[in-house]
Amino acid sequence: MNADLKQALACIRDDVRASQAYPVASSAGMVKLDVMENPFRLPPELQAALGARLGAVAINRYPAERTQDLAAALALHAGMPAGCAITLGNGSDELISMLSMAISKPGAKILSPSPSFVMYELSARYQNLGFVGVPLRAHDFELDGPAMLAAIAEHQPALIYLSYPNNPTGNLWDAGVIAQIIEAAPGLVVMDEAYQPFAASDSMALLARYPQVLVMRTMSKFGLAGVRIGYLIGQAALIAEVDKLRPPFNISVLNAEAGLFALEHAEVYASQAATLRAERERVFKALQAMPGVEPFPSQGNMILARVVDAAATFAGMKARGVLIKNSSAAHPLLANCLRITIGTAEENQAMLAALKESLS
Repeated sequence: MNADLKQALACIRDDVRASQAYPVASSAGMVKLDVMENPFRLPPELQAALGARLGAVAINRYPAERTQDLAAALALHAGMPAGCAITLGNGSDELISMLSMAISKPGAKILSPSPSFVMYELSARYQNLGFVGVPLRAHDFELDGPAMLAAIAEHQPALIYLSYPNNPTGNLWDAGVIAQIIEAAPGLVVMDEAYQPFAASDSMALLARYPQVLVMRTMSKFGLAGVRIGYLIGQAALIAEVDKLRPPFNISVLNAEAGLFALEHAEVYASQAATLRAERERVFKALQAMPGVEPFPSQGNMILARVVDAAATFAGMKARGVLIKNSSAAHPLLANCLRITIGTAEENQAMLAALKESLS
């Protein structure tokens, strides 16, 4: 290695150099059911209308009022309570980074049930924060209330994440246990509702009841994964502090316009979500009927299922042109678990056929 390059690399933190970049699998030519996307595109007439609208955007200018318009539209769409405010991120990932920076004091810790969304821990590590993962109950992936409360008492986390529904397990946790966690928390509690369009309940009522609670959502599962818009709602005084860490112009004018367009046609996306919820139930029943497959109930747009040999089953499905997620290595509780995104009816049929063949 060139000496100058070696010296330059030595400036990079050791833990960063030892880590791996977030993997994004190639899906060319595959039935893509690995990353919880909405599989439906807009109808052709709306595609044309969106194209014309984006073509008229002043892309020679930095984002300004249009981002504020999007924030106001999202607040209305979400039913933001009085006394609260909203800030936007380039996806939920950026909001998670902003929250980590906001609480980044010496000795500060972030706590989350585990397994859950990987970015909670990664963001904590990148800010040199401590991270505490509290294992879920093994048999049903429910919150372990006593273990959570003990961890809170011991570690005094500045920030707790509760993914609701949880990724990758797909379940909504017990409301009573959630209330106990919030009431025991010495700092912020973020209800991450990335999969809210597919769930039977949400956490918005907690905002009025508990001033330390923030609700985080994304437009990705709404149907705009490629647009990268996340939003965070909480008490105005809290959001004002987090917003100081938001990079200027973090939402592009094109993304803001696309987000506004989607909200103006929310009924289209609501219909898509209803279709995916129905497909989820159909796929769940089909998985239950398969020997050697144990699916877990889900309120997201994915289903976690345990098989005898996840690596072999994943490879078999990939060889048959279906890409899902092998979650086995993510956490010991996920041994031999596959995470399957719910797609169109045709994609789901192809997935079920590939799974059946791969199992046999």
